Amino acid sequence: MEKILTLGQIAETCGARLENCSFDKIVSDVVTDSRKVSEGSVFVALKGERFDGHSFVQTVLQQGAVCCVVDSSFENANNCAVLVVEDTFKALREIAELYRSLFEVPSVAITGSVGKTSTKDMIACVLENKFKVLKTQGNFNNEIGLPLTVFGMEKSHEIAVFEMGMSDFGEISRLTAIAKPHTAVLTNIGMSHIEHFGSQENIRKAKLEIIEGMNPDTGCVILNGDDSLLWEVSEKLGFETLSYGIENRECDIVAENIKKDSEGSSFDVKVDGEKYSVRVNTPGGHHIYNALAAVLTGIRYGMSMKSIIEGIGNFVPQGLRQNIEVLDEYIIIRDCYNASPTSMKSGLEVLSVTAPKNPDKPYRKVAVLGDMLELGEYSETAHKSVGGMVCDYGADLLVAVGPNAENIAKGAAEKGFSSEYIKTFRDNASAKEELLELLHNNDVILFKASRGMKLEELADFVAKKD
Repeated sequence: MEKILTLGQIAETCGARLENCSFDKIVSDVVTDSRKVSEGSVFVALKGERFDGHSFVQTVLQQGAVCCVVDSSFENANNCAVLVVEDTFKALREIAELYRSLFEVPSVAITGSVGKTSTKDMIACVLENKFKVLKTQGNFNNEIGLPLTVFGMEKSHEIAVFEMGMSDFGEISRLTAIAKPHTAVLTNIGMSHIEHFGSQENIRKAKLEIIEGMNPDTGCVILNGDDSLLWEVSEKLGFETLSYGIENRECDIVAENIKKDSEGSSFDVKVDGEKYSVRVNTPGGHHIYNALAAVLTGIRYGMSMKSIIEGIGNFVPQGLRQNIEVLDEYIIIRDCYNASPTSMKSGLEVLSVTAPKNPDKPYRKVAVLGDMLELGEYSETAHKSVGGMVCDYGADLLVAVGPNAENIAKGAAEKGFSSEYIKTFRDNASAKEELLELLHNNDVILFKASRGMKLEELADFVAKKD
């Protein structure tokens, strides 16, 4: 934190009762992790199903914290310096909103069912060619992560890029109240969390909370015009709206002359009547959509196409998202962060275009797929559809893992995939028993599933990291 906050300001914002500490005490930072406390920190004690920050109050005060934000159930033992509130999660949001209000830094907020993080990272890569950028780290896109990102804002920052996720109505509304976006980017409306929301229309309604609080005179929405659910509301949002696409020729910008290879993809795009060639240096057609969103964002903030194109070329996916690892025996594509029918399709496309280490020697494309979670009544149909995609994208071996493995297998078989090349396992442990015997030297292997399936355990096992 760079702007000055005092305990008195925080107490007033949260409607807190201040005990055993001074109103004019200056705060150096706000943390929720006791391991990150330093001299002058305010520690917000959050309570979850498996943790309770209140148990660390006395420890963090000894480490130099000036105060702890606690809920009213906390027993103020030994006269601890505390701000007492009804809800510490709400207080964390309120403090972040207060701190954000001290800056006039414009911000871009990104949401969608699939591709939020990669779109956020690509937009940040573009904007970094002109601005000092604050961006959401990793997937810190919820009601804890976003406030912590905001607390990293400094006077030197010229623009912020925030990712927003959600699992219920109202969550993005609370996030946008903190972030104060000037530009909202919507990637798509998929099936993630459909078990809870009941329909994609309800998912769209929750995602569109991102525009709440934007100024209708200055705010801008950038959306994927190939997504029918977004396109049908594109003229009804009450903001300047820009669209991008591949199939929908009515979009403001359209990717043309697309060429894909094992290293990435290239395409042409017309801006103000002039054609530009763009290269994305990571495989997967979905990254073309990310690049188009980044083009429109860069243009909105006055960047030249030359700088925008350079920024897109700098993009590298992070973490468990389609990282390609070249080993002595195999090439592994790790994509174990999340999964939906849309992202499964993207992963299989990457598998189809990824070249083996030794293209002159025999090789196979192997799809190791786990369950897609939170699909509710759509689960069986969705998993069968993924099995069909395995056939469509020319995989040579399907290894399905998890409770829905049989549904993936059925979908593949119904498309004509030979049962000889379909293997199913109930869990990761049983898959480990046979997986190495199923693989051949020079295979290209995709590991793809929802995060809860922990399929990276199998990738680590194959890579001999387990």
